[in-house]
Amino acid sequence: MRIAYLECFSGISGDMFLGALIDAGVSPEVFIRTVKALGVEARLEFSRVDRSGISATKVDVITGGEKDMPREEFWTKEAHDGQEHSHTHSHSHEHEHSQHGHTHSHDHEHDHEHSHSHSHEDSHRGLKEIRGIIGKAEISPTAKDRAIRIFEALGAAEARVHNTDIEAIHFHEVGAVDSIVDIVCAAVGVEELGLNEAEWICSPLNVGGGTVVCAHGTFPIPAPATLELLKHAPVYSGEIQKELVTPTGAAIVNVLAARFSNFPRMKPAKSGYGAGTRNFKDFPNVVRLTIGEAEAAQTEAPAANSEEISILEANLDDMTPQVFGYVMERALEMGALDAFGTAVQMKKNRPGMQLTVLCRPEDRQRLSKLIFAETTTLGVRMRQESRAVLARRHVNIRTKWGEVRMKLANLNGSISNYAPEYEDCRRIAQTQQVPLKTVMQEAIKMYLEEEKNG
Repeated sequence: MRIAYLECFSGISGDMFLGALIDAGVSPEVFIRTVKALGVEARLEFSRVDRSGISATKVDVITGGEKDMPREEFWTKEAHDGQEHSHTHSHSHEHEHSQHGHTHSHDHEHDHEHSHSHSHEDSHRGLKEIRGIIGKAEISPTAKDRAIRIFEALGAAEARVHNTDIEAIHFHEVGAVDSIVDIVCAAVGVEELGLNEAEWICSPLNVGGGTVVCAHGTFPIPAPATLELLKHAPVYSGEIQKELVTPTGAAIVNVLAARFSNFPRMKPAKSGYGAGTRNFKDFPNVVRLTIGEAEAAQTEAPAANSEEISILEANLDDMTPQVFGYVMERALEMGALDAFGTAVQMKKNRPGMQLTVLCRPEDRQRLSKLIFAETTTLGVRMRQESRAVLARRHVNIRTKWGEVRMKLANLNGSISNYAPEYEDCRRIAQTQQVPLKTVMQEAIKMYLEEEKNG
């Protein structure tokens, strides 16, 4: 099994990821052809740079003649709501969402992003238009599907932050030419390296620190949409007090990464370094991609791995079913390994429900606070238990409607269970107007055919 491991000790952005792909073996000509296939007014520049002693590949997307303009004078004017605003564009982008007649703008400084010139026409695109641009490009169906999923992840995050529908989101920098190039080239580069079937693993992400100034006020880093995309991912703030993870970088990780861990057991074959824009002192501003083979299963390997978990329980007999369901959803969003309810008969013969939450020991206090805040219970029972878990990984299966991740469980080195990812199947069922069960059956069928054909 091939493994692709992303180390985000200095965060990640779209251009950093492209640099790592090239450094790991993708020919620049592949990305140049991809830009041409998109039919957009952009070109790419590639360079070798030094980042605190580490040699890395830097990729810049050049649009609107920006290379001919001094950076300190690089600016545009755009008219919104009858007023003109000047924007300096060194490492900045803006998301605009139109909802109920109001315009919401967010300016975020990104230490990984390059400068770009956007016309008013190019800078505001809806998801439908972006799907159309990608759909017309002469690239593989797998790359198209992956690129669209990355944009959909961005749109879903913005929609949740602003409490609106994903199709109502209009992208600014994320929907402009440079980010379309970043995301589509990323999808093509993954395929070029033969990593469609690899298990993508990501390290904990250094999101940086400090604050970012938005139109709605000053927010702590990570910015709201970035944080939404990194739910369930391990993140931390290091010594660099700048924004290190961009929304594009977070969306790439959101779609690609099957799991998060420290450096996995593998036999490295090649690696690549993608550079960010800034050169921090004594801190390499790069993302590293390592590609290799997972170690073969040992003949005496245990049937399953063992881990310690915490179990939280509370009996509830005076709470509405709607709130009960909401609490379970919130617990899962906050990192619970599982949450479920069991019907119980309580004192005075009152019917009730027992809420059970399984979590990692380090999440116990945080989730118990959720239970106290959201339910009517006066006490939460806590205990530690051991559980055996099978090793799991994902492979990508191509169906007639798009790509679906198949979750595989290993027992003593052999596949013991397999199941298509529900979210992937639901997305296809909704967008393609196909019954969910049909999509799931097709994914299983294609997986079994691939296994049979080797």
